[in-house]
Amino acid sequence: MKPYISMITLGVTDLHRSVKFYQEGLGLHTEGIMGEEFAQGTVAFFDLQQGLKLALWPRQSLAADAGLPLSASTTAMSLAHNVLTETDVDAIMQQAAVAGATIVKPPQKTFWGGYAGYFQDPDGHLWEIVWNPDFLPEQDY
Repeated sequence: MKPYISMITLGVTDLHRSVKFYQEGLGLHTEGIMGEEFAQGTVAFFDLQQGLKLALWPRQSLAADAGLPLSASTTAMSLAHNVLTETDVDAIMQQAAVAGATIVKPPQKTFWGGYAGYFQDPDGHLWEIVWNPDFLPEQDY
């Protein structure tokens, strides 16, 4: 896996409070809260730097998407690694499993039109390997 972090997702308890903190308190740019039409899809994205975004997502939504029980240790945050194709998702998930990761959600189509899976590293940190047609990495990532 060639490292390319494109999204940092933080699981939050109160999305509105957290958006206010990052937007008004820290001055980060966001289009605001979106995805409220989806049961687990309400999220806010912030621009950090070229190719890197911060996502704030309710902890219970992150837990549900990963297929894990809600707990501070596994759903407080996830790291997302965006790739160019669905096949890349499958290959990296397999690579992670071989390296000792625990697959917590095998790759599959997402409710928002992408393709993703989740694994935990040996310390339990949650990673999402994702093909997102709206956030494709550069060809040479």
